[in-house]
Amino acid sequence: MPGAASGMGRACVDRLRGIADVVVTSDIGGAVDVVCDVSDPGAVNALVAHVQERGSFRALVHAAGISPTMGDARRVFDVDLVGTQLLLDTFEPLVVAGSAAVCFASSAAYQIGPYVTAEQEALLRDPLAPDFLDRAVDAAGGDPGIAYALAKVGVQRAAARAATRWGARGGRVVSLSPGLIDTPMGRRELEQQPPMQQMLASTPLQRMGTADEVAAVAAFLVSDDASFLSGVDVLVDGGLQGTSAAGA
Repeated sequence: MPGAASGMGRACVDRLRGIADVVVTSDIGGAVDVVCDVSDPGAVNALVAHVQERGSFRALVHAAGISPTMGDARRVFDVDLVGTQLLLDTFEPLVVAGSAAVCFASSAAYQIGPYVTAEQEALLRDPLAPDFLDRAVDAAGGDPGIAYALAKVGVQRAAARAATRWGARGGRVVSLSPGLIDTPMGRRELEQQPPMQQMLASTPLQRMGTADEVAAVAAFLVSDDASFLSGVDVLVDGGLQGTSAAGA
């Protein structure tokens, strides 16, 4: 369960205690088995080895990520997209029938989606390329906000690609895109990025979501009740994108 230190990651831990055997965080503290920087291949390899020692691999919920106010464009790409690809690739050999993964993307991917160029799409297809970070930062113009949105598009694409490979082994992969969620990180972004205030005002439910509401969806997605759901993104945003697409 990478990204379980706080917010949506912690809520997922609380929801999935009966499924998840290993809790992973970027900080030491609480009921944590492993500390892992998901952008570090060595750390991810150690995590997978630890999981393998515990028995068969059932579920991965990857909620680790940083927002535009938490790092520069390079760090955003490194944690949010490179880390996702590392996890999906490294866990793949452990996949058996019934294994499932949920990778957190963001509704920001939908907002930038219509403007992603063919060149950017090609770049996002290979996050582990040696020159990826340099090229990605250039593609985002060095802007952490654009980097975040592009990285989350990349997460959606990475999950869809992995679904084919995992599916051959009986496993599933989906991405999950939260909208405005009432977490410490979400509140920080709301305070520091004025456009998000307009997003909140335009959300049909007229409120932010809660971490537990997102965790409930993640728990369903890795459960056997979602056993024929793979290769897609699940949007949890209170209806914002739906009304935007409809021109409401």
